[in-house]
Amino acid sequence: MAVAIDYGVPGIGPDHGLIFDIQRFSTHDGPGIRTTVFFKGCPLRCLWCHNPESQSIHPEIMFAPDKCIGCGRCFKACPEGAIRPDVPGRIMREKCTGCGRCAEACVSGALSLAGRFYTIDEVVREVEKDSVFYKTSGGGVTVSGGEPLVQYEFVTGLLKACKDRGFHTAVDTCGYVPWKNIEAVLPYTDLFLYDIKQMDPDLHRKITGVGNELILENLVKISRTDIPVLVRVPVIPECTDQQANIEAIAEFLSKLEHKPAVEPLKYHRLGGIKYKKLGRTYACEETLPPGNDRMEAIRAVFERRGIEVVSG
Repeated sequence: MAVAIDYGVPGIGPDHGLIFDIQRFSTHDGPGIRTTVFFKGCPLRCLWCHNPESQSIHPEIMFAPDKCIGCGRCFKACPEGAIRPDVPGRIMREKCTGCGRCAEACVSGALSLAGRFYTIDEVVREVEKDSVFYKTSGGGVTVSGGEPLVQYEFVTGLLKACKDRGFHTAVDTCGYVPWKNIEAVLPYTDLFLYDIKQMDPDLHRKITGVGNELILENLVKISRTDIPVLVRVPVIPECTDQQANIEAIAEFLSKLEHKPAVEPLKYHRLGGIKYKKLGRTYACEETLPPGNDRMEAIRAVFERRGIEVVSG
């Protein structure tokens, strides 16, 4: 099975990447203290996605109405006339080009731009600021998203630059990309953080928008290398937490050539506010996080298969 991802976005390529955040002092995206670089663009549309601003491969404007002081500077700054006070959410998104001029003009921080272009050198300068923490904690740099391997040419160059500086590197991926994208980063990757969500292909398509065949196929290939893999399983009530699904994931992982460790990720609703800022509806608005007893039961399923379970 193959998947073609061609967004046709001017500016994205080996020399420029579209990034929506560079998070310093991160402790949840690999070992030690890390800098996580979040890339725009994702082929999945997970119902519970907590970074909805990562999905589109284009820059987007986010609006926080509680911060707006009604100064009107944004109306004048927008060259497309896409911002109007009588429009719900303030932004006519069908007209917005994501140029960011309104955000530049906004003095209260109500408008912000999710996504800007970086060169590899610019990103390296940012991650180097934390290099002392990498050395003392065993940390490094993680590329995430979205799906960072959508922009695999730029990511490959960035990872190589990080390895040249002796930084530990991790790739956080959903796995739904052509194998050539993954193969390109193999020489410069010390760890894969790999999402497995749902083993039933029909349910996977229902909750993410795509099937799971390519994802599983790519994980099998990675497991044949010597690169460590940490499989992360988001535990989302009514989406991924079914007992049959957890058992099926454990069965699949136990048969891989190099058995990966597993980290069950407890669902949270912290990303819900971002949907409002993007003028979108959050499908999991009413979903409650799983209880601690359920999380312990899930851990036990993997441990019975002899799979190491990592706590987040």
